[in-house]
Amino acid sequence: MGEKILVVDDDLEIQLALKGPLEAAGYVVDLCDNGKAVAEAVKNFKPDLLLLDVMLPGVDGLTLAMRLAEDDATCRLPILVVSGLDTSEALFSTLPQVKGFITKPFDTQALVEKVRLALLPAV
Repeated sequence: MGEKILVVDDDLEIQLALKGPLEAAGYVVDLCDNGKAVAEAVKNFKPDLLLLDVMLPGVDGLTLAMRLAEDDATCRLPILVVSGLDTSEALFSTLPQVKGFITKPFDTQALVEKVRLALLPAV
């Protein structure tokens, strides 16, 4: 079984656009569509990587990333930020578990490569 990725995005089309290529690359993917449900989804699914949208209903991506960083159970969970906003990168750059950024619209080959790199063990 492949590594597990939790996709957090409120847009079903984006969720499916991320899920398809990742599953084709051998990853197990689960979907979450709002910020309030992320903690429960992380607890139940136990992902190896989180693909996190910035603009979410309930709780925004930056607040979620900060909460995850403060929790001993999730502080090492790598995150790739997915956003249509170029300015988001500066907001997330101070969080050590953020391993990169994927700008919408994205190239599927680049997506899979960024995921692969984010899942590599820290040296």
